[in-house]
Amino acid sequence: MRSVSTWTRAVSDAVVSVLLSPVCAACRAALEHPSRGAVCAACWRDIPPLIPPLCECCGDALRSWRVSVGASSHRCVRCREAPPSITRTGALGTYDGSLRAIIHALKYARRRSLGPQLSGVMQRRCSELLAGADMAVPVPLHLFRRLTRGFNQAEDLCGALGLPISHALTRARHTSVQADLPAISRYANVKDAFQLVKRVSVHDACIVLVDDVSTTGATLEACAQVLLAGGAREVRALIAARAVWQSR
Repeated sequence: MRSVSTWTRAVSDAVVSVLLSPVCAACRAALEHPSRGAVCAACWRDIPPLIPPLCECCGDALRSWRVSVGASSHRCVRCREAPPSITRTGALGTYDGSLRAIIHALKYARRRSLGPQLSGVMQRRCSELLAGADMAVPVPLHLFRRLTRGFNQAEDLCGALGLPISHALTRARHTSVQADLPAISRYANVKDAFQLVKRVSVHDACIVLVDDVSTTGATLEACAQVLLAGGAREVRALIAARAVWQSR
């Protein structure tokens, strides 16, 4: 049966390649195996990793493995001076190269088949962060933006994490796009922007917040504060890509 399935897929790939000439959604090269997804194997392999040492809280790069002794030894200066609400942050890689192209294809070209694939890679590479968690909570979009886009990419990225998905958060007000703002304005932009959904309980839960891209962590922090105020025991964060903020 496996050989028949392999043969059928190979024939299907050949027919689709000849008739439609599909290209990779990331690099635009011709897809040899279109039945395996909209992105070629080379682009999945080329996702740029985050290079340790990394801050265990926010995921920022640490200057070296030489750290001080104590509970905050693997935290950056900012997280030691002002401990965030999020205890651990994980990401596939930097917001660059093939990973950036894959996220853009999902988010802006509406190639939603990439959501489960990207989510599966996140699950495999960040399994330690997911261990022991009770639920995944996607960072919500404002209703207007969701209607305009047609979907919330953060929800799609929860699909293959192996955790129950809880839509525990809602946007209380419309905010400017974070990417359009200077770093210093991003925390103010999302202050009081989120609310806990009524009749959704997060009491004593270990929650994994999920989003596609994070730069300053302002959105994740704002969401985490609401979840903790609602009774959550712990909030972690899992993102597809970490954008490097040079001014930090």
